[in-house]
Amino acid sequence: MLLKPGEENHEYWFMFNGIDKALHLSIFAMLGFCFMAAFPKIRFSYFFQIILIYAFLTEILQEEMGLGRSMETFDIVADTIGCLIGYYIYKLLIKRFF
Repeated sequence: MLLKPGEENHEYWFMFNGIDKALHLSIFAMLGFCFMAAFPKIRFSYFFQIILIYAFLTEILQEEMGLGRSMETFDIVADTIGCLIGYYIYKLLIKRFF
C-alpha cells in the first residue's frame, strides 16, 4: 500500500485531502501493534529504531521507484505517530487484560 502509485481521487465520498497521511498513520499503527505482538519483550528503543528505519526506507523507495509518489517529511511524521499509537495500544491491552 505504501508503494502503490498515489493519486487522490475525489470521486468517492471517503477521499479527502490528506488521506495519504491518515493511511500512513493507520498502516503504521497496525504495524507497530503487530510488531509488538510478535516481539513482546523487545526494548522500546529497538522497536522505535526498527520502525523508523522501515518508515524511511519506504519513503526513499516511494521517491526512487517513479510511480507518482514522492518522499514527504509529513509521511514520516505520520508513520512515527502511527507506530507509537500501535505500541501504546498494545501496551494498554496487555496491561488491561493480562
